[in-house]
Amino acid sequence: MAQAGISANRLELLQIADALAREKSIDRKIVIQAMEEALQKGAKARYGAENDIRCEIDPRTGETHLSRVMTVVDVVENESQQLTVDDAKRRKPDAQVGDLLVDKLPPLEFGRVAAQNAKQVIVQKVREAERERQHNEYKDRIGEIVNGTVKRVEYGNVIVDLGRAEGIIRRDEMIPRENVRLGDRIRAYIYDVRREQRGPQIFLSRTRPEFMAKLFAMEVPEIYDGIVRIMAVARDPGSRAKIAVISRDKSIDPVGACVGMRGQRVQAVVAELQGEKVDIIQFPENNDAATLVVNALAPAEVSKVVLDEDSNRIEVVVAESQLSLAIGRRGQNVRLASQLTGWDIDILTDQEESERRQKEFTERSQMFMEALDVDEVIAQLLATEGFASAEEVAFVDPSEIAHIEGFDEDTATEIQTRAREYLARIEAERDARRVELGVSDDLAKIEGVTTAMMVALGEAGIKTLEDFADCATDDLVGWTERKKDKDSEPVKHKGALDGFEVGRKEAEAMILAARVEAGWIKAEDIAPPEPATEETAPESAEAGADAPAKA
Repeated sequence: MAQAGISANRLELLQIADALAREKSIDRKIVIQAMEEALQKGAKARYGAENDIRCEIDPRTGETHLSRVMTVVDVVENESQQLTVDDAKRRKPDAQVGDLLVDKLPPLEFGRVAAQNAKQVIVQKVREAERERQHNEYKDRIGEIVNGTVKRVEYGNVIVDLGRAEGIIRRDEMIPRENVRLGDRIRAYIYDVRREQRGPQIFLSRTRPEFMAKLFAMEVPEIYDGIVRIMAVARDPGSRAKIAVISRDKSIDPVGACVGMRGQRVQAVVAELQGEKVDIIQFPENNDAATLVVNALAPAEVSKVVLDEDSNRIEVVVAESQLSLAIGRRGQNVRLASQLTGWDIDILTDQEESERRQKEFTERSQMFMEALDVDEVIAQLLATEGFASAEEVAFVDPSEIAHIEGFDEDTATEIQTRAREYLARIEAERDARRVELGVSDDLAKIEGVTTAMMVALGEAGIKTLEDFADCATDDLVGWTERKKDKDSEPVKHKGALDGFEVGRKEAEAMILAARVEAGWIKAEDIAPPEPATEETAPESAEAGADAPAKA
């Protein structure tokens, strides 16, 4: 009878291990290891924590083995775990230093307290294993859409039961005015998985652009197959969104594929996003920025587009009747178009552009009258021909001035002489101002830096070569600060060279040149990389062509 009782206990131990492993979806070995540590802790409480007590459970029979281990050493430092060679040889004649002597211990009868402690050890180990399993499972699923059930709502944050784990949708990652209740089925996008003290945290989102891109991939087979690619997505969650698509197959219309028969595909996405309106636009095959911006501002019709690549701004001219449509309610349409294209967009009406051009024409004419000491007619003729500055007049080929109606070669020569005298006078004034500001002559050694720039640098407190070398690109060309509030306009911070035609690349090159001139770095340290060889170039190009687009 006693033997039967022991067998039942062993069987029960294995059954518990199997049940725990299935319930928590963890390895059975981890559960048995946790049980071994629990029994080991109980044995130490019985025989003394200073002893090296070990426990093994046979995974097939469930039989438990408790043992005390002693290590053979030359000099004993811990009598509970070590013994000398002489003492060891009395028990084992061939004992040597480093050997382990194992003494079997009788099975333990656990009391209430010991059983409770053992339970805590097992629960803790199983919980740790479960957390590790959850983290390993979901860290590789970042970027996927998951389905779950709303488990609870805490302070606006939604806890989602994913089946084998829990995820959290923070309040700012929920679609505005979206109401969810306990037990609702919900879809969300996994954007981060972190290890935290209370276990792995799976962060979900329903507002991110990637969520919309993934929804379209689920609804549109052409996107899933890679025939149609999503190039960019911009969202105002719960209100409106824009998505740019392109097709690798010219026979397939990417916009039509996303809309679907009678709008079924796009309506499925809209329904999931709580009625969020979606504008689907075609991404230009040649990656033309102007065409992309025109498409992105749909349904407004654009009359004219002017790009400024240095400042990454684009000026769009529309008819008066199209202005409110182009801007959208609270600037929503132009803001989404800007996010989609990556360009800062300025919108003008035809009348505003005409007034601005007239103002520029008047200002240029006035400038020529003062700089060249000519009458209004000659100044207007120069402005009409497209001359924008005295520098252009001074150094252009004389024939370009002489061919203007009413001008001849003598007139062109006189005008150019006056322009050069004016520039020399202005240059002398600027140089005097530079000296007054205390700007070092060394700044003139930097390629591209003019006297006018040196004055502007001095007024900004940049007076030596070292000052210039210590600058960041933003210090020279400025930067745009975008507010977290989506309705707020971006704030433009001016740089020291604001107003000069200096882009970010030119500013960076100037700073590097200053650092070389100042001896901070060597010229060879900033040399461009060697071009790819003929063997590697095609491979690199092919890899770039197949690279996935960022949604």
